[in-house]
Amino acid sequence: MRQNISSGSKWEPQVGYSRAVRNKDAVYVSGTVGVAADGSIPPDAYGQARRALAIIAEALRNAGADLTDVVRTRIYLTDMAHFPAIARAHAEVFGAIRPATSAVAISALVEPAFLVEIEADALIAAE
Repeated sequence: MRQNISSGSKWEPQVGYSRAVRNKDAVYVSGTVGVAADGSIPPDAYGQARRALAIIAEALRNAGADLTDVVRTRIYLTDMAHFPAIARAHAEVFGAIRPATSAVAISALVEPAFLVEIEADALIAAE
C-alpha cells in the first residue's frame, strides 16, 4: 500500500518526487525547506526551521500520521553556526517526542537563501 503525498509544489513534478510517501505504517517526508505559503523565505535559520517543521507536520497529517509518530529526523544546514537556532526550533517541536536525529553541515542547498533542510521518518502506531 503506497500513497504519495503532494504539497502542490511546482518542484515535485519537475524533479519527480513527493513531499511524503506512506508505505504501510511508515511515512517518509522528503527534505523540506522553510518556504512560506506566499513563497517568501524567512530570513533566519530559526524561522526557516520552524516553517519546515510545520510543512512536515502537514505532510504527516495528510499521510495519516502526526509528529508523535516521528522516529527519525535529519537536519542539513549550510553553516554550523546556525545549529543553536535550528536545534531550538527542533526541540520546541520534538522535545517530548525525542526522535533519533542527525545534523550535518553541507556546502549548499538548492537556493542560496535556504539555510536548513529537514527530513523526517515516521512509524504509525497500530491502533
